[in-house]
Amino acid sequence: MIPANVQSILDANQLNALTFEPGSTPTSELAAAKIGCEVGQIAKSMLFKGKDGVFRLFLCPGDRRVDNKKLKNFLGFKARMASADETFEMTGFRPGGVCPFGVEKVDIFIDIGLSAYVMIYPAAGTDASGVPMTFAQLKHIANASECDVMA
Repeated sequence: MIPANVQSILDANQLNALTFEPGSTPTSELAAAKIGCEVGQIAKSMLFKGKDGVFRLFLCPGDRRVDNKKLKNFLGFKARMASADETFEMTGFRPGGVCPFGVEKVDIFIDIGLSAYVMIYPAAGTDASGVPMTFAQLKHIANASECDVMA
């Protein structure tokens, strides 16, 4: 079930989440297979903690990895992937279902690699969902700043 705060954001933006059986889309590969799209169209949400102690959420193509050198250059210091507990504490979502909707404690960045696709699919707060939308819609709704941090 889509969390109420996420559903209200989707409703306000006239978007509908695709939902599947619980636990069926926790990875980009499984989500793409369920949705019927390319893995790169899955907008995975990854939380990082910088050496400055600040958490930041990065929205990235599902078929690519974060390039640590690019991430360091972008931030100005090293960062590490947040733990599952840190992710839940900072976003309210568990890994596999992290989404940028309703996340208020962290700055959000969207990798320009997602702009290569007409339609992208971020999760809707569960490990069994995806929301069809454009890059521009996701950037606007998530109040995300563009970045280029993928390998």
